[in-house]
Amino acid sequence: MVNPENIIPVQYQTTIDNLVQQVLAEDLGTGDVTSLGTISESATGSGQFISKANGVIAGLAVAARIFREIDTAVSLIPLVSDGERVKNSQKIARINGPVRALLAGERTALNILQRMSGIATRTRELTGLIAGTNCRLLDTRKTAPGLRVLDKWAVAIGGGTNHRSGLFDMILIKDNHIQAAGGITAAVSSIWNYLAQKKIAMVIEVEVQSITELQEALTLSVDRIMLDNMSHDQMRTAVKLAGGKIPLEASGNITGENIAEIAATGVDFISVGALTHSVTALDISFIINK
Repeated sequence: MVNPENIIPVQYQTTIDNLVQQVLAEDLGTGDVTSLGTISESATGSGQFISKANGVIAGLAVAARIFREIDTAVSLIPLVSDGERVKNSQKIARINGPVRALLAGERTALNILQRMSGIATRTRELTGLIAGTNCRLLDTRKTAPGLRVLDKWAVAIGGGTNHRSGLFDMILIKDNHIQAAGGITAAVSSIWNYLAQKKIAMVIEVEVQSITELQEALTLSVDRIMLDNMSHDQMRTAVKLAGGKIPLEASGNITGENIAEIAATGVDFISVGALTHSVTALDISFIINK
């Protein structure tokens, strides 16, 4: 049996360890008084996680980490893998250990497992709608505060591509930067001066809201251009003007109903904030065996 915690990416491990401690402190406080008052300290038992809807599972490794933080005697045995499709009423994991520990971790583990699985499920749906094109689905920074690493990992599990992690690892010049800097050209020029002073290299993306702004951006040294809230006709025009020289990202008002048509315009990326900011959690239950 493979320990599910072993699949946590190395770059996420410290962040997830800190997050697990924080969310458990939030829920447990000074202790689970209900279980302390009703369950013997020596009682051991088992339970199971069951999917109550069709979807894609994500977060089993984090759930296992949560229970281990409570009590190292708990073992979570996955019956499916992260990224695997499941059906309604399908068992997805078994768990064994002290009953108090199982009940102490139940809700926190479910909250994360349900949210991550919901994100992975929606991501898989949207990537399926643009399958067969050269377009890739991106997430955004519209994540739950404190849960970004989990939200973005769930997108990756679902088959999407992660955009920047935060404000620190990529340049994205948006409308407010452009307004404050005095225009697109001025903003890009200032960025290049800043990078030169700091002696660092970073991907530079600039947002445009019209074909005129796009034409200006195409004369500048940038790595990607975001087409913000453009019509499908404008996107097709933008693709022709870019001529494959600079990748284009479509953003704004993307839905399951229009994503395939947007991908068909020839853009290279489509970013969807709804993957994480308004996700519907996958219904999963936890049942203690009699």
